[in-house]
Amino acid sequence: MAGRRDGSLMRDKTQSFRGSRIVTAIVVGVLLGSVCAFFFPRGFFSSDPPIQNRRFGKLDLQTSSSQCESTERINMLRSDIGSLSDKNDELKKQVKDLTEKLRLAEQGKDHAHEQFSVLGKPHKAGPLGTVKGLRTNPTVIPDESVNPRLAKILEDVAVQKELVVALANSNVKAMLEIWFTSIKRVGITNYLVVGLDDEIEEFCIANDVPVYKRDPDEGIDSIAKTGGNHAVSGLKFRILREFLQLGYSVLLSDVDIVYLQNPFNHLYRDSDVESMSDGHNNMTAYGFNDVFDEPSMGWARYAHTMRIWVYNSGFFYIRPTLPSIELLDRVAGRLSKEKAWDQAVFNEELFFPSHPGYDGLHASKRTMDFYLFMNSKVLFKTVRKDANLKKLKPVILHVNYHPDKLPRMKAIMEFYVNGKQDALEPFPEGSQW
Repeated sequence: MAGRRDGSLMRDKTQSFRGSRIVTAIVVGVLLGSVCAFFFPRGFFSSDPPIQNRRFGKLDLQTSSSQCESTERINMLRSDIGSLSDKNDELKKQVKDLTEKLRLAEQGKDHAHEQFSVLGKPHKAGPLGTVKGLRTNPTVIPDESVNPRLAKILEDVAVQKELVVALANSNVKAMLEIWFTSIKRVGITNYLVVGLDDEIEEFCIANDVPVYKRDPDEGIDSIAKTGGNHAVSGLKFRILREFLQLGYSVLLSDVDIVYLQNPFNHLYRDSDVESMSDGHNNMTAYGFNDVFDEPSMGWARYAHTMRIWVYNSGFFYIRPTLPSIELLDRVAGRLSKEKAWDQAVFNEELFFPSHPGYDGLHASKRTMDFYLFMNSKVLFKTVRKDANLKKLKPVILHVNYHPDKLPRMKAIMEFYVNGKQDALEPFPEGSQW
């Protein structure tokens, strides 16, 4: 009995131990399943990449995207810079135009009011001494279609719609060099040489001088390339027309001129034409009452006449107005038909009044200060002999009265620029011709 009980007890213990192992195996299996389910939710054989790989892939995608965005950003910035540069150029142009308008407004002051008053509706005259007529004609509307190439050049060269212009061929090359050297020395930037032959064009380019060579024109080129000083001088009235049509005021200059100051600081700009005079004192430069005596007339023997020495057609400031353009047309027209001196024709058209068979030009004019805009007669006949006048500093000196132009131009530079006090002494008052 005791043996059967012991055997039965051993069997129970063995079964119990086996049951515990099964339970333990089940528990371990459940735990492993949970762990696997947590770390591999999509199973061991899923086609999706591991999390770490996905993270790296995402980083690569972000890097590539950032690079694309950076390139696009750079392109956008470049585009913005280009746009801002264009706007800056436009603003500069607007500032330049506004500065010109402001200068005209400040200088003219009452000119606009006078133009409106004279050209507007009929009006009553004011009290004695208060009435003034129109002195400054309005400018023309610029027309760039006249010469687009020249218009582009003038846009770059001109300052406040005005510039110095000189015509030159290779016959005056030596004088031209002194001319532009003196211009550069006083700081004038708005100047232009109209080159009448290839040699002058190349010479100007080599010396960093603004130059414009016209398109071929048989009527002008034949004179331009071989003509002397007076012949070339006559061409300017035809060539200047385009400058005025484009809306620019021109300070026309011969090349036998030495610049000692900037002339634009000494202009009034209130007339169609503002010119230097060939006069040598107040009377001859600005006009005087010349009494003509005819004794045979008895009581009426004295006849009063008005005299003035001519304007110099080698140095004058001309505004882009209709009367100014008409003046150029009249002079150019006569010179094409008559064998005449351009300066004589220039003055006749400016001063002759209307009379039967002739309609005079209605252009306003002003005479420049003959000590500031000095001709060579004033210098060599008067100024160099007067201790006080020698201290004056002219704006320009025009060697118009003397044929030995080049040596006198050099002497003027020596006297006024280098301070050589006896530089003017060797020359006679007049010419030795």
